[in-house]
Amino acid sequence: MNRLPVTIISGYLGAGKTTLINRLLAEDHGQKLAVIVNDFGAVNIDDALIQDTDGGKITLTNGCVCCTMGADLAVALREVLNRPEHPDHVVIEASGISDPVAIANSVLNENGLSYGGIVTLVDAEHAQMLLNDPLVAPQAEQQIRAADLVIATKCDEISDSLGAALKSAGARTPTVLNGSPVAELLFDIVPLPKGRAVAAHPAYTTWQHRSRTVLDRRALGDKLAERPAGLYRMKGFVLTTGGAYELHVVGRHVEAKRCEAEETVLVGLGPADRISRDEIEAWWAA
Repeated sequence: MNRLPVTIISGYLGAGKTTLINRLLAEDHGQKLAVIVNDFGAVNIDDALIQDTDGGKITLTNGCVCCTMGADLAVALREVLNRPEHPDHVVIEASGISDPVAIANSVLNENGLSYGGIVTLVDAEHAQMLLNDPLVAPQAEQQIRAADLVIATKCDEISDSLGAALKSAGARTPTVLNGSPVAELLFDIVPLPKGRAVAAHPAYTTWQHRSRTVLDRRALGDKLAERPAGLYRMKGFVLTTGGAYELHVVGRHVEAKRCEAEETVLVGLGPADRISRDEIEAWWAA
């Protein structure tokens, strides 16, 4: 059985996590989502989307379902796994003061789940104030440092001063979304190339590669360790001297497992303001 990917939305209080969740629920992405939130009261779901409500669960007409986290995240995750209709992706809205790494560990401990990334939102208007506050800074920095992708909210672009502050806090791939579709970046919906180009929103760079070249297995490990920070997602199959491997890359996280494959087939995606197709190609060809 394919494991269910889980993406964690993190960020300090007021960073815009609920706004992002609302956008995801409203987008026409074709994914059946299971969204685990801290409190239904903050999630502004359009009444026209609501099909049914039952205690701690809301079923939507687009196939998505929302449920509250309650006291035990593991219980909520198992309830999602046990649903008769399996969702395509799980999104967890972490509390503003939570440790996203602890949530990720809960995900990795469930056999039926796979890691879909930690996305940390940062309020651009107040980020530098928070990062300079000795009481708040350790928590905010922890959330930023843990993230596979940092999204600055409440701004059109990342200023030099904000960029320096995020870099100092350990941000890997800071970007802004503005009006770009959220699902294209967060979810694994880019298809493997089968004779046609991958189409994506202009805000995102896409890359694809196909060959029968066999890479040295150790060289592959070194290459992945040196991948460009802006390459947020990559998946596919790679032929190596140690056999074929199926790759799943999400930000800082790399998963490689043995598989059967006749050729190397890869796709990659990242924010266009952080990486170009030529940069990805140059990295892979090196």
